[in-house]
Amino acid sequence: MSRTISPLVPAFLLLLCLGLQLANGSVTDTIGPGQSLTTSETIVSAKGKFELGFFSPGNSTRNYVGIWYKKDSNRTVVWVANRERPFPNSSAVLTLNPDGNLVISGGRMEYTVANTSAGRDTYAMLLDTGNLRVTKRVSGVVLWQSFEHPTDTVLPGMNVSDFTTGWSLTSWKSTEDPAPGPFTLHLGSWNKLLRGSWKELFVMKGSEIYWSSALIGRLADILVIVGESVTWRSKYTDEMLRMVLDASGQLRLLSWAEVDRSWHLLPSPKCGAYALCGDYSICSETTDRGCDCLPGFKQVVAEGIKSSGRGCVRKIDLKCGNYTKFFPLSQVDWPIWEGPLLNVKQLSEDDGYGNDFYLKLDPSELSTKGHKNAKVAGLLWAAIIPTISLALVFSLFVYCVRRKKELKENGDDLLLLDLSMTIESNSSELTESIRHGNSRRGEVKMPLFSFASVSAATDNFSDANKLGEGGFGPVYKGILLRGDEVAVKRLSRKSGQGWEELKNEAILIATLQHKNLVRLLGCCIEGDEKILVYEYMPNKSLDFFLFDAEKRKILDWGKRIQIIQGVAQGLLYLHQYSRLRIIHRDLKASNILLDTDMNPKISDFGMARIFGGNESEANTNRIVGTHGYMSPEYALEGVFSIKSDVFSFGVLLLEILSGRKNTGFYQPDSLHLLGYAWELWISDKGSDLVDPLLLDDMSSMCTVLRYINIALLCVQESAEDRPTMSDVVAMLSNDSTVLPYPNQPGFLFVRSKVKPNPISGMSDFSYLKNETVSIVEGR
Repeated sequence: MSRTISPLVPAFLLLLCLGLQLANGSVTDTIGPGQSLTTSETIVSAKGKFELGFFSPGNSTRNYVGIWYKKDSNRTVVWVANRERPFPNSSAVLTLNPDGNLVISGGRMEYTVANTSAGRDTYAMLLDTGNLRVTKRVSGVVLWQSFEHPTDTVLPGMNVSDFTTGWSLTSWKSTEDPAPGPFTLHLGSWNKLLRGSWKELFVMKGSEIYWSSALIGRLADILVIVGESVTWRSKYTDEMLRMVLDASGQLRLLSWAEVDRSWHLLPSPKCGAYALCGDYSICSETTDRGCDCLPGFKQVVAEGIKSSGRGCVRKIDLKCGNYTKFFPLSQVDWPIWEGPLLNVKQLSEDDGYGNDFYLKLDPSELSTKGHKNAKVAGLLWAAIIPTISLALVFSLFVYCVRRKKELKENGDDLLLLDLSMTIESNSSELTESIRHGNSRRGEVKMPLFSFASVSAATDNFSDANKLGEGGFGPVYKGILLRGDEVAVKRLSRKSGQGWEELKNEAILIATLQHKNLVRLLGCCIEGDEKILVYEYMPNKSLDFFLFDAEKRKILDWGKRIQIIQGVAQGLLYLHQYSRLRIIHRDLKASNILLDTDMNPKISDFGMARIFGGNESEANTNRIVGTHGYMSPEYALEGVFSIKSDVFSFGVLLLEILSGRKNTGFYQPDSLHLLGYAWELWISDKGSDLVDPLLLDDMSSMCTVLRYINIALLCVQESAEDRPTMSDVVAMLSNDSTVLPYPNQPGFLFVRSKVKPNPISGMSDFSYLKNETVSIVEGR
């Protein structure tokens, strides 16, 4: 029977720890209720990345509260609290008042940084992201954060597109004056007639556009777009990056180099500044030439000196009538202009958003010779291409005939498979071959292994090599001649599953390519034998660790975060980014395999379903899945959609956070893990759900409570209320996003409304028993 801990106990312990830290003169990352920082004191984030305190820029004697990089001896400031209200003397203090407000005061001056009025149940904490947060202690609700009030700097993880409040960044007035300067950075839409829903960043100087660019296209690896939200996220987790709008109006991307302990300007568009090349010019991002005149134009000459920055004029003025031609420019960034043509940019093919641009010129500016040469070249290619095509077709035909004969006689040898090479599969041909139930092996590039070689790799399917058994049949470890290991799934003649499930899994996995999905290496279809060969997962499945009291210790907080985010990315790929929209329908801990580095890979696609482009949900009379992971609408009515997988993910997330199974869970007042989590949540005791093994490993309880909130959003009773996986990934990745309060989960008041009828268990790759059930009911 669990013991109830008063919510006052954590509050008392936190205040006690803070008091001891301050008394001993040690550095902390937190300001508690009623505590203050003087101009000589600072707080430092948990891992020592950022520091918060008072500073005076340059030779100034004015005092500001700011956040800077701890390891940077120059104190590069990324946020200023009181940029418009500096304090003139060193008696100023930063205080978290008992009413929950964060204020700066000194003499007769007082400036409110954060107005929350939340009472003593608050604390201010500096995170390792550079974000200062004011948070409710028990519930973990974020009341205020500096990321929502940026100054001149964007940090990774910061949301840069709050369209409802008009997000913007404002430069410093000078290098020694943090007061708002004349330049502001905004995020907006492209010209709707030209670019649809693309976004651009642009700098305003007062009320005029100073600079604009498709910067999101240039920095696509660190800017993540989710609907109307754009977040700057660094793919280099250990790298210090910042994007700053400096006092000169230039937007700069900088990276910290540990070698010389200084900031380095990262490559950015050469054509960034507004009207850099002047009128009727083109700026090249692909070469070192910089500014050139557009075809048919020449540079303006002022006092006998050519200056590319002054712009260009036409060589030949256009005449009235039809005496004009159009010259095409490819892969250019369309300008936004009124009056003279400005800001035309030549992009590279890698930019991915270039357009064609047609420039009106006098006919004499177009080279007749060039057209003649192009026409001759076109005729030559028209003759050469068919000849080459016929030769390739003939060669391919000869190869296929020979390959088919070889495979018919011998088949591929599994023992000789080289796992270090990328194995390509022609999914459409594999689909066609397997769908017709034969082994037309010469028609596919997916390796089709001989039964003899599969048998040899598994030592004749010996019990010593047996990894487990599910509804599909037994799974064996195979050892190749190079020493590599594979997993061999053999269809059992007694299996409740069969040919349809094998076809489904082989077709889907051969089509899908993602680092968080298990990889199919080949298959064997010979006589009555139907076998699939997969990459081997040395750490078995998630349930092998998660639900074992000793092995669970291996899953520290960092590994659990890694598994949660990996599974979320895999599901997002299935639902949104793969060539097919896939509903897995059997997501659970035993179907999450773990590689050597404990990276998760979703497995077992035998129950998966493909959705068409316009489909959003479907019905079935044959309900398959695992009791405890199935959503209410699917278990009771046979209705499934991407939200069914979201429900399963929510259950899995709660299991990972608590270390407990949803099924077979018993508490006096709760029927299952979902009910237990819900009762704790509505009682502001969400922290009681957390696996006790994690309590000494976590950096912040706020993050755990956020994950519980996300899980409860995923398991809400109504499918319409649940987020999509793209929403889930955004919520997991961006801790500054405010989460909605969840509604009650499904199956809250009943132990079970369905009576599962297990048919041998349908878990194919679960190395321990955790059976999938199939429930056959009429609707």
